[in-house]
Amino acid sequence: MMFKLKNSLARSCFDYRTRDIHSTAPLRLDPSSGFGLLSQIRHADLTMYLLAVKSFADRLAPASVHIVDDGSLTDEDRRLLVQHVPGHVLLRACDFRRDDCPQGGTWERLIAISHLVRDRYIVQLDADTLALDALPEVADCIRMNRSFAIGTWDNQTPETMKERRDTALQHLHGDRPHIQLIAESRLDALDNFDSMLYIRGCSGFSGFARGCIVPDRLGAWSSQMRAVTGDRWSDWGTEQFMSNIVVANSPSATVLPHPRYCDCTRYVAGQAAFVHFIGTCRFKGGHYARAARQLIARLSGALRNSS
Repeated sequence: MMFKLKNSLARSCFDYRTRDIHSTAPLRLDPSSGFGLLSQIRHADLTMYLLAVKSFADRLAPASVHIVDDGSLTDEDRRLLVQHVPGHVLLRACDFRRDDCPQGGTWERLIAISHLVRDRYIVQLDADTLALDALPEVADCIRMNRSFAIGTWDNQTPETMKERRDTALQHLHGDRPHIQLIAESRLDALDNFDSMLYIRGCSGFSGFARGCIVPDRLGAWSSQMRAVTGDRWSDWGTEQFMSNIVVANSPSATVLPHPRYCDCTRYVAGQAAFVHFIGTCRFKGGHYARAARQLIARLSGALRNSS
């Protein structure tokens, strides 16, 4: 209860300190860029999403923006999205559900991606992220149609599923281990396990190459994992596990250099180009708000210079 109260107060303070994002210019699409940007958002994250999407598009303008509504967006939220992200495509999470995949836990966005990559490269962007500098590594991946993941440690590369399975088995302790660790320990349940790769990354920022996955393959992998994990397959965290598999088994997939691309546990001001402000450290130390306010100043300066 106390954590929820503190988090709610911290979020309200953050939204107040970064409210001027609503006064910045609308995002501009670039049809020539050839890639789409997708995020699943909820009402509570609207201000954070505007910061995330505008910070990213300021560095790499997408040809299209797809927003998956988790069902909580209000009419006012939709009005603001039309104002700030003109031309976006609004999708309903309930339209991207399958009997062979869990419901919730952001699975709907991964299923949506499996449909959208038929036609173009898709970048998955969480609302609690910020692009702080140029993103040439991401631009190269898009240009070469290579999937990417944001990594967990320095000099990380894709590993074999057997390597990750063996590592997970060594750390599988306690009465109720995290579902991601359980799933990694049972990677051998997947077809072609011996020839497949894995990236222990974060699904909050990932690139999906055109043609890298189809919905039925996603459903088949999900069914194989449910068969060995049971009811735990519906736990939060399985979508990230599956996203890691999809990215890793896309041709020439790569892990973005860490900590240039990192979460807030490894963030050092002036060194990181892209940061995922995950929940455990999101509002600690005020780093997120300071970086967001610097972004707003940058965007506001660009608006004044164009006037």
